[in-house]
Amino acid sequence: MKSDIHPSYRPVVFQDTSSDFAFLTKSTIETSETVEWEDGETYPLAKVEISSASHPFYTGKQILVDTTGRVERFRKRYGQMESKPAPAAADVSEDSDE
Repeated sequence: MKSDIHPSYRPVVFQDTSSDFAFLTKSTIETSETVEWEDGETYPLAKVEISSASHPFYTGKQILVDTTGRVERFRKRYGQMESKPAPAAADVSEDSDE
């Protein structure tokens, strides 16, 4: 195996910026910031926008998205297709019985 080709696997603090939740784990991520952890040691800091502390699936807090605008836009765009009469397939079948 080649030496010095693998990234260093080291302890890193991941901080959720939306909920101020942080956890210490091992990772190979490269960071430029550091933070002092609860044990007094300084670790590299990786900031993330969402984690298990802020994700709706894990917190149980669902954000209701207003889809009314999307539905209205869909109906406006494709509503003409719904308003057209159905093809005269029923008329054709009646004529074929004669």
